[in-house]
Amino acid sequence: MKFRPCIDIHNGKVKQIVGGSLLDQGNQAIDNFVSEQDASFYGNLYRESNLRGGHIIILNPALSEFYKEDVRQAQLALEAFPNGLQIGGGITADNAKSFLEKGATHVIVTSYVFKDGEIQIERLHKLLEAVGKEHIVLDLSCRKKDGTYFIVTDRWQKFTNVEVTYETLDMLSDYCDEFLIHAVDVEGKASGVETELVKMLGKWSKIPVTYAGGVGSYEDLEQLKKLGNGHVDVTIGSALDLFGGKLDYQHVLALCRETEL
Repeated sequence: MKFRPCIDIHNGKVKQIVGGSLLDQGNQAIDNFVSEQDASFYGNLYRESNLRGGHIIILNPALSEFYKEDVRQAQLALEAFPNGLQIGGGITADNAKSFLEKGATHVIVTSYVFKDGEIQIERLHKLLEAVGKEHIVLDLSCRKKDGTYFIVTDRWQKFTNVEVTYETLDMLSDYCDEFLIHAVDVEGKASGVETELVKMLGKWSKIPVTYAGGVGSYEDLEQLKKLGNGHVDVTIGSALDLFGGKLDYQHVLALCRETEL
């Protein structure tokens, strides 16, 4: 189990938010933490820790008044850790290559691919043509509805008709290098992981999967390692001391590296 660091950017600041609170209207979100540091601080820290494969997520939509500043912050992180971080938020086939040219290893895509509630195969093919499978991470962030996990888009506001199933994972794995999956209902709450979702992911191992959402204790990390059979990677945001939480960054790294060994 690898630790995958994160840099979430909202309204031009590095933040941790309550995932389900994010709204386009008024650029609103419930903040757990707003950093006094810019994104380069975190990029440098992750580079010094040799933590490759973390992700930058731009949380404002492209039409937001803050989007330009969000991108500037993302650029600072990419310059601090070139070829070490992935980036998502407003990615399309038209702009994906430009983010790779800025120093990202992968682009992370959700809303562009899951448009109007369905998987848009034509758009997946456009992404493949633009940057290649090896540079694509599909974000299958999901929320539970009627006992089933459905992929959500547009800053996690809109449900799609696409369920997170083994069949979905099998099909989409042909179009990407990795999956990133936020359990949105517990994202930013440090209230424990979505065990049902993690169990499912732990039984599937065709390509790397990173899970985010709800980790609030070292016990949660151990549970994630067990339920994920050691091959589901983890992101921790609000619970980490870097973002005002109680989990020690270096201790988390040590625990995750133990599982890698």
